[in-house]
Amino acid sequence: MVDALTLVTGVAALLLAAWCGWAAYRDQPTKDWHFIAMAVVTLLATVQLVIGIVELARGEKAEQGTTIFVAYLLGAFACVPAAGFMSLAERTRWGSVTAAAGGIVLAVLEVRLYDIWGG
Repeated sequence: MVDALTLVTGVAALLLAAWCGWAAYRDQPTKDWHFIAMAVVTLLATVQLVIGIVELARGEKAEQGTTIFVAYLLGAFACVPAAGFMSLAERTRWGSVTAAAGGIVLAVLEVRLYDIWGG
């Protein structure tokens, strides 16, 4: 895995969480700019997913197991879009809270992915 990509994805996820958390604090729902930021973070997670699969296909091994690594990769890929769709359903401040929670979950998953790979 590329350590720099893991770091950038985690930091971007935390920035997204802070921005959406600030919107929730101001009693605002998620807006278009939040969804654009979610798309950027999701793009980073997609790149990480592709790189992880390519590394596994090249014969590299995750230190703690391939199955758990792939499961975390898929979870990291899906958590921000899932939170984004749930925030669309809840067009109040709680939608912003949901998007912020998705960013926090992704950041935690990034730390765990780094650990599973053997960092």
